[in-house]
Amino acid sequence: METNAAGYRRSTGSPRGEARRLELLALVTDDLAVNGLVDFSLRRAARAAGTTHKVLLYHFDGVEDLLRQAVARLRQRRIDLAMTAVTEGPAEASLADRIRVVWPMLMAEEAGLARVLDQAMGLAMYDPARYRDLGRHASEQYLPILVGLCPPQWPERRKRGVAEMILGTLRGFLLERLISGEEDGVAAGFEALLRALEHEEAS
Repeated sequence: METNAAGYRRSTGSPRGEARRLELLALVTDDLAVNGLVDFSLRRAARAAGTTHKVLLYHFDGVEDLLRQAVARLRQRRIDLAMTAVTEGPAEASLADRIRVVWPMLMAEEAGLARVLDQAMGLAMYDPARYRDLGRHASEQYLPILVGLCPPQWPERRKRGVAEMILGTLRGFLLERLISGEEDGVAAGFEALLRALEHEEAS
């Protein structure tokens, strides 16, 4: 048995304890999808999970750890939606075609994904000392997917560079769309990105 920073006993990962942890995490994730990150706290999470904050601290290393894991699960829902759409398309689709399919999934409001994940990135920018992991783990989830969408014959360094460009550009478009509401400008920028990818793949 371990203790966390707050002095509470921690689960050491037994199969039964892991099943309970995942059950609690699913309930907290569902609450985030509905109510967002505003006013998120350990006590709110405990109410959503039908338990106490002490039980949550037994399974998670504090509120930041719980929030990071719940946001990661929401982000995975977004990734799963996008990859389902990609796999339903033609196997020989170009990188630009695949990104065109992925883009609507990044904006999808299904299950509160876009709103909550935008809030998470906002926290990472507003208070990086406390919430840096919300942004860092986003890159860790997205980049392997984007690398996998690149042509398989490309060298790994080229795949990584193009994936970083796509991720950074799409993040910028999402932020611009959120802040300015400028749908036409973002759409034009997205089409420019696709042309750049077509040129990259043709070279």
